[in-house]
Amino acid sequence: MEPALLNGYAELHLHTNYSLLDGASHPEELIKRATELGYRSLAITDHDNLFGAMVFARLCAEVGLQAITGVELTLAGDPPGVEDLGEERHHLTLLAETREGYGNLCRLISLTNGIEEPDAGRREERRLDPCLPVPRLAGHCRGLICLTGCRRGAVPLLVERGRTAEAEAVLRHWVGWFGGENVFVELQDNLVFGDRHRNRALAELAERVGVGTVATGDVHYHERFRHRLQDALVAVRHRSTLEESHRLRRPNSEFHLRSPEQQARRFREFPEAVRNTVLIAERCGFDLTQDLGYRLPEPPVPETHSPDSWLAECCRLALVERYPTEAERIRAEARLEEELALIQQHHLAGFFLVYKEVLDLAREVAAEVRGKSARGRANLPPGRGRGSSVGSLVCHLIGLSHIDPIRNHLFLGRFLNEEMDSLPDIDLDFPRDIRERLIERVHKRWGRDRAALVATIPRYRIRSAIRDLGKVLGLPAVELDRLAKLSEGYGSSRALKEEMQRTPQFRSLIDAPGWRELIELAWDAHDFPRHLSQHVGGMVISSDPLVECVPVQPAAWANRYVCHWDKDSIDDARMVKIDFLGLGMLSLVEECLDLIHASRGVVVDLSRIEFDDKRVFGRIQQGDTVGVFQIESRAQAQMLPRTQPENLDDLTVQVAIVRPGPIVGGAVNPYVKAREAKRAGRPFELDRPIHSTVRDVLEETLGVVLFQEQVVQVAMAMGGMSPGQAERFRRAMNRRDWERNSAGFRESFIEGALAQEVPREMAEDMFRNLE
Repeated sequence: MEPALLNGYAELHLHTNYSLLDGASHPEELIKRATELGYRSLAITDHDNLFGAMVFARLCAEVGLQAITGVELTLAGDPPGVEDLGEERHHLTLLAETREGYGNLCRLISLTNGIEEPDAGRREERRLDPCLPVPRLAGHCRGLICLTGCRRGAVPLLVERGRTAEAEAVLRHWVGWFGGENVFVELQDNLVFGDRHRNRALAELAERVGVGTVATGDVHYHERFRHRLQDALVAVRHRSTLEESHRLRRPNSEFHLRSPEQQARRFREFPEAVRNTVLIAERCGFDLTQDLGYRLPEPPVPETHSPDSWLAECCRLALVERYPTEAERIRAEARLEEELALIQQHHLAGFFLVYKEVLDLAREVAAEVRGKSARGRANLPPGRGRGSSVGSLVCHLIGLSHIDPIRNHLFLGRFLNEEMDSLPDIDLDFPRDIRERLIERVHKRWGRDRAALVATIPRYRIRSAIRDLGKVLGLPAVELDRLAKLSEGYGSSRALKEEMQRTPQFRSLIDAPGWRELIELAWDAHDFPRHLSQHVGGMVISSDPLVECVPVQPAAWANRYVCHWDKDSIDDARMVKIDFLGLGMLSLVEECLDLIHASRGVVVDLSRIEFDDKRVFGRIQQGDTVGVFQIESRAQAQMLPRTQPENLDDLTVQVAIVRPGPIVGGAVNPYVKAREAKRAGRPFELDRPIHSTVRDVLEETLGVVLFQEQVVQVAMAMGGMSPGQAERFRRAMNRRDWERNSAGFRESFIEGALAQEVPREMAEDMFRNLE
């Protein structure tokens, strides 16, 4: 820490919009504002969660800002030494100083959210309204720095009410639990009536007990104007209107991020409290992006083997069975050695063996669920792998994928490459009844503290913004409902004004009182987190207790648990995420086997079905596909007579092209025209000229980019990227912060293309096509 920084200020109490329906700025906005104001250190202390902690830490690292991980914890019950606080809940601010402290922070948040609550009713209550009984705090204090909290902290509340003896008793208990050098009395001055008087009393109390003071801003938004949105979000949280929620909202607009100089002037009466912010920041050496300490699960292997040698042994035994001819075996062995070398380079043997162990569990579950029925005797796999993993021979040999990547010439670089900075992604599809039982079995196998579902955090889109924000503004419910139904459900809330302009009945309301404010608030609430939910099937598994790496809480469904990070944060943490996806069509296929056996007495072996039956493709070419998976929609049925698919490769392209991305990108008509011309034997020209560098990559799809593998291959062939860079490019496009990061990737792609003498206009057009 530079000596000059000791005369500065670090903000140690800050809420992002992951303090759901309370914080009113994105982490990106707060961090950008902090760098503009000259901050060197910034803490995140969202309410009772770490939903945004990894996002915050990663963004801070990108701009060279020290990220301090913390939380504002809600405590329930009277603190020690107090008979009746007068408040059911009170707050405490905790910062992770060390890795041990971070683990304790995660455990405390998990307890706050009911992870160990034995009573089902109280567990559900905690999940919906987190709070930690005060006595549970005592055993998890090591490695944490304790600030006594905002105005709703027990110590400030008691001091404000003149109960200084009780306040001193509580403070001495915090000192006993955390240690005197780790407890600081928090001073806040947001120009609220009583702040100055309370701060003087708190400073006197701190001196009497022998602990330090620390100044904090209780930041809830990056700039003053966001106080309007913060007021609205608080009203949404309390299911109230702005007019009815005055007492619930913050008293003024002073809860924004002020400059270090402004904070130093505001607390000039307490210079020690300002200096201590920097001293505390200096002590908080834990870096979430570097020091998480997550270890890949360690599956059991024979004593004579390491994970690498055992994985290789399993694969080589399976390879001999799958490739009986010498020519096939030579090709497969070369590919296997390439993949095993990459797996060893990235220390991923345990990762693949965990999937193998999960698949063994899936076989057990499938046998139990299917029993002796026809589906149980049909030699069906318990599930099917899909996505980029089917390009891996290792996945094929250990049973994760039933597609042969050698015979089908599948691309490996998206799944495994030399420069990977995140774990491979494997999706597994299961019949629904097998999936439900399998998730419970995985919880049982690894334990609730080592396995949890990945979170997903729904965000404000145009419909939810109209309904929630319109209600708090007191606008007519019938009109709000009508406008919401007319709007595109997943469209951006920033498109509200355009939506109203397109509709005559709402066009005249754009500048009307209330509606004008709705447009402004919806614009500011763009992409704000709204509530916590669970991923459809993503599950994270750990060797060590997961609750020491990320908080875990009970899910809405019984016997399931969900962690506090979404798939992007899990990816940034390099955690094993297994996607157990329920596929209704697999359930229907298995049901059909039972129906066929019941009506004809035959057990059908699906592995012997031919894939080139002309009668089947004749029906498909006519669009007679009601109930046929992937090609049953009206759009698919209308397109099939034009494209006339003749084999599975044609069907693969057909399925891929009738999707929002290719449709919005203008890829459908060029492909269909080229396909019709090719079938008729006529020469054809593509709307987009294809450069020689990517001709082989796009030949199958007639010059159109349809598959994510093609994104990687085009980035390599035209953009000059390495396999690792190309995969990072593809992943970045799938993340919500793509707009912020796109310029750097675009520049890199264009430079690489120009180096290969690709005309700039053609390179820019291809980049737009990839987007």
